[in-house]
Amino acid sequence: MGAIHQAVASWFEAAARDLPWRRAGTTAWGVLVSEVMSHQTPVARVAPVWEAWLRRWPRPSLLAQARTAEVLRAWGRLGYPRRALRLQECAAVLGAHHHDAVPDDEETLLGLPGVGPYTAAAVRAFAFGHRTAVLDTNIRRVLTRLIDGEALPPPHLGAAERIRAGELLPTDEPLSVAWNAGLMELGALVCTARSPDCGACPVAAECRWLAAGNPADRHAARRRTQPWHGTDRQVRGRVMQLLRESPDGGVREDTLHQYLRRHGTATTQAHRAIDGLLSDGLVVRDTTSAAHPRLTLPG
Repeated sequence: MGAIHQAVASWFEAAARDLPWRRAGTTAWGVLVSEVMSHQTPVARVAPVWEAWLRRWPRPSLLAQARTAEVLRAWGRLGYPRRALRLQECAAVLGAHHHDAVPDDEETLLGLPGVGPYTAAAVRAFAFGHRTAVLDTNIRRVLTRLIDGEALPPPHLGAAERIRAGELLPTDEPLSVAWNAGLMELGALVCTARSPDCGACPVAAECRWLAAGNPADRHAARRRTQPWHGTDRQVRGRVMQLLRESPDGGVREDTLHQYLRRHGTATTQAHRAIDGLLSDGLVVRDTTSAAHPRLTLPG
């Protein structure tokens, strides 16, 4: 594996995108924010929001003190706005119990709100340079093709896959970080899910999937597609956008329902989406005027 490790690391050094959180001087807090924002969101959309976020809240305690409505507006259209709430909760813990410092040990990281195994591993690797297996969608896909000779990994990450990723890590700590980052970039730019550019791959000669003739995905029947148009997620997004754009962060509920009907949303779906937002704490109902209740951003 030594030659493969070096090939991926060398390719990454030459081909890596200039993402703002990769630049010298980025704090561990900046890396943590980038990982939370980038979950299921293209980095091209994340980069400008991340830069504005870090200018505004360069330390966790500053984010913790911000109004929740302000945080949700700053999150904008990144999607899954519950991540913004968890990030603010995480910032409160870091400010109150860790002197505004992001910890570097796995157990403490996993104890932070909104931080799961992937985020903890990514922070340990990319913020602190520790040797740890990072497993996002891109890395899983590259390793599955390169080592297993299959088109795509199973729909759900299992223990065997985690163990295998750990066994493949270079023993040298700096090289292990470059390996993680390189695999991630390779999956994003070259070894993509639908249109891999095998001719540009630095380890194509070692790829068992390519050698096997690029067989089809054997897990295809088990994968669930996640449509967007017409879903509750789309309706929730419309509600959040309308509230973010409101000068005072609020809209009368009857006006909101009229707006959703104009976009083809059925009344039952509108109620379901709004109830979900209320339950998640992303919006609140202001009943100051009993005749005309309003939905507002919290805080």
